[in-house]
Amino acid sequence: MIDFHCHLDLYPDPHRIARECGARNMYVLSVTTTPSAWEGTAALADGASRIRTALGLHPQLAHERKAELPLFEKLLPRTRYVGEIGLDGGPELKPHWADQTFVFNHILKCCSAAGGRVLSIHSRRAASAVLDALGATPGAGVPILHWFSGTHRELARAIEMGCWFSIGPTMLGTEKGRALTSRAPRDRILTETDGPFASVEGRSALPWDVDYAVRHLSDLWRQPMVEVRQQLNSNLRNLIGSLPTMD
Repeated sequence: MIDFHCHLDLYPDPHRIARECGARNMYVLSVTTTPSAWEGTAALADGASRIRTALGLHPQLAHERKAELPLFEKLLPRTRYVGEIGLDGGPELKPHWADQTFVFNHILKCCSAAGGRVLSIHSRRAASAVLDALGATPGAGVPILHWFSGTHRELARAIEMGCWFSIGPTMLGTEKGRALTSRAPRDRILTETDGPFASVEGRSALPWDVDYAVRHLSDLWRQPMVEVRQQLNSNLRNLIGSLPTMD
């Protein structure tokens, strides 16, 4: 199983969740919302070789934590994964748009200078602006749009730009989410939960709840679940194989 976007550090008992992920041999991308959270979150992966910790600065926190950008730069050489980063066009965040764009563009430039990273990107109500920024910094790495909710035109543009998509049970539980997923290239899709923020059956999603997403994809693609899992595993191998090496 693959959970390519979850917040391990934000569960009530993150060590238990991380141990269970290891016991299930899951591949997990554990994203962070601030650079100062990275060290502690990375420690959760001790003894779990298939948990990766991404270095992030969430757009909803950009105005509060932009002073952590020097720490981001310091930590960046230690990971090939960056997230959660991006832009959020929600009305409550409009006053902080300048801070968001400054932080996101700065991070993309840092990633480009470092040779590229895998980027787990938030783009709620801001897909076009996110794609503009990625287009302006093409060397930033492999963009994976987490829980993409843009328009079909924005989706087509993202596909043309080479973006990937991480898709979870909550997204696939909506008509729009299924329609967007049906148009995305199958070889650029990975599963996610966005736990503990997203919900499954009235509770916080757990990393192994990606199985719900696999079931949705099986219905959407009209393929047996075993073939869907094979496709997802192949996608992950291809992604990892494309990553830059690090000293």
